[in-house]
Amino acid sequence: MTKQFITSESVTEWHPDKICDQISDAILDACLEQDPFSRVACECLITTNKLVIAWEITTKAQVDYEKIARQTIVEIGYDDPKKFFDGNTCDVDVLLGTQSPDIAMWVDTGGAGDQWMMFGYASNETDSFLPATIHYAHELAKQLSQVRKSWVLPFLLADWKTQVTVEYENNKISRIETIVVSSQHIKDVSQKEIFDGVKKEVILPIVWDLIDGNTKIYVNPTWSFYVWGPAWDSWLTGRKIIVDSYGGIGRHGWWAFSGKDPTKVDRSAAYMARYLVKNIVASGLCDKCEIQLSYAIGIAQSVSIFLEDFNTAKIEKNKIVDFIVNNFDLSPKWIIDYLDLRKPIYKQTASYGHFGNENYSWEKLDKVEEFKRLFI
Repeated sequence: MTKQFITSESVTEWHPDKICDQISDAILDACLEQDPFSRVACECLITTNKLVIAWEITTKAQVDYEKIARQTIVEIGYDDPKKFFDGNTCDVDVLLGTQSPDIAMWVDTGGAGDQWMMFGYASNETDSFLPATIHYAHELAKQLSQVRKSWVLPFLLADWKTQVTVEYENNKISRIETIVVSSQHIKDVSQKEIFDGVKKEVILPIVWDLIDGNTKIYVNPTWSFYVWGPAWDSWLTGRKIIVDSYGGIGRHGWWAFSGKDPTKVDRSAAYMARYLVKNIVASGLCDKCEIQLSYAIGIAQSVSIFLEDFNTAKIEKNKIVDFIVNNFDLSPKWIIDYLDLRKPIYKQTASYGHFGNENYSWEKLDKVEEFKRLFI
């Protein structure tokens, strides 16, 4: 019997890195709402009482970037100096240019805007087709958020992280070995009250059937987690790329998603790769599957497709790759049209991962029957 222990983490929408992601994608959505052909690459930095919005935007839309940023911060819940950051009063610097004409020229003709390698991953070990580690880390983070919003645990403040270690036996989920929850809290609360409340209201409702007497549960291992968030450090768009994707189980190209319009294949092709592997795994062709798509600047078609089946494929891998090549265009323009990516849909992706939500077009299981025909 072979045992393995694998870990992933998640963060809530209140995490300062995620504030930056949500601002970047809120600005992208505001541009796409007025001009679906906007070219946006927007990044944010937050520290102490300051927000910096930077990079490049080319659009016909008339957008008040500072207003969008402040609204987003306040909607998240940072609306009072007592919370260590306040969207109403923080300093905001907007430092934006436009897309390089050398890059725009190639994108205009349907080519990729740069060289990139993107990955998609899927596994049949959870209903979301995500690895169990990131699936349960996200579910715990969502539960934390719900408990906070409903004031079930009134001592919770805003900045939280979760981490889950799953034990596998012979590549199958056996149990959860370790859970870590780090939750910002008010001053006048005991460690026992925090632990008991988080275990009862957050952990047990989500993973009660996967924990046992040997599961290690850590809630605020350093005990005190009071001053945190933007008052404590600097935070950036795109710093949580492993949280955004597969929790470190599937590989990730080194590019972030948030703040980028779909002409950037580092976002749209990553979504397409996920769409392909999810349908492949759901069809039963593989138990686990990873696809790499790569692109060259100015070239429309993917320059390579690599499929990893982790020794779980039920047919020859080349048959699956050939089917993809013969039935999916995979050019940036085709992907955008096929997945309907010119809509203002991106702010919602900036929390709890870009994959696993059935409402996203790249999570549809509408090619399962076609992949199943490869068994014949």
